[in-house]
Amino acid sequence: MQIGIVSTGVYLPKDYITGKEIAEKASIPAHVVEEKMGIKKKYVPGPDDHTCEMGIIAAKQAIKKARIDPMEIDVVIYIGEEHKEYPLWTAGIKLQEEVGALNAWAFDVALRCGTTVMALKVAKSLMIADSTIQTVLLAGGYRNGDFIDYQNPRTRFMFNLGAGGGAILLKKDHYENILLETELLTDGSFSEDVVVVSGGTKNPITKEAIDQRLNMLDVLDPEGMKQRLEQKSMANFLKVVRKSVRKSGYKEEDISFIAMLHMKKSAHEYVLKELGLSHQQSIYLEDYGHIGQIDQIVSLELAVKEGKVKEGDIVVLVSAGIGYAWGASTIKWGRVM
Repeated sequence: MQIGIVSTGVYLPKDYITGKEIAEKASIPAHVVEEKMGIKKKYVPGPDDHTCEMGIIAAKQAIKKARIDPMEIDVVIYIGEEHKEYPLWTAGIKLQEEVGALNAWAFDVALRCGTTVMALKVAKSLMIADSTIQTVLLAGGYRNGDFIDYQNPRTRFMFNLGAGGGAILLKKDHYENILLETELLTDGSFSEDVVVVSGGTKNPITKEAIDQRLNMLDVLDPEGMKQRLEQKSMANFLKVVRKSVRKSGYKEEDISFIAMLHMKKSAHEYVLKELGLSHQQSIYLEDYGHIGQIDQIVSLELAVKEGKVKEGDIVVLVSAGIGYAWGASTIKWGRVM
């Protein structure tokens, strides 16, 4: 049984903020933001760019590109963020309705910036396990940049958080762009390092909490997190790539393109060097920012458009998410007979 990617969709807001503007807000030199953090600009939401809504637009793009009737979709998996139109809400059911997938059932998944990669594994497992599931839509939006306080230096590594929506349409017995194996890894020792302190059951939202900026993202133990993460992050990032490729029946030398999330420039270059890849075999999203779990979809669309991904290529989508989670999916691009 082959499960292939039929199409993708991406939505990017009209509004953006430049690296220089971020530098001004944070009172740090512009070259630090543009060169070290790697942010030339990032997309920010306009008044109508709500989280699920951006996913709906991207999903409609994917459906249109695939030239299918949305009634053919069997399952909708919402891959957007928990930060959405309403605090308690299953966004996937709304998305299902809005795109016209009235024969489908829907649910939400969440693994921070690792959600898309994780959802690919979930979708493939569902399709293998249930013979009635032929077509699955993954879609969602992201705007966690709403939680960034540029005056908080502890969250500086998250200044790249942007906004946008993405979608992937999968089909069983589709012999193009074959989804191979996915590798995931989580480490709960980081689970409470990066949080929005106020707004949950531990610390309900209050005027005092808002006044203290406790409703924004924060790092509770920045030095401890840095020390622990430096020991594990890049090693685990590379580990999931290598295991995904190997489980798919290939070697890391076979990788043609890697679609990475946006991270600081030195980390991006380190991954390429360790995997023996050139800058032409990836895209650094310095003009997009970090749109969470949508990054891999953006990178893949750009790569196809720019001719960086060709028939027969081995493509890897790789992510890392707060929590901490690492994940990679391997794809055999083009037609497979």
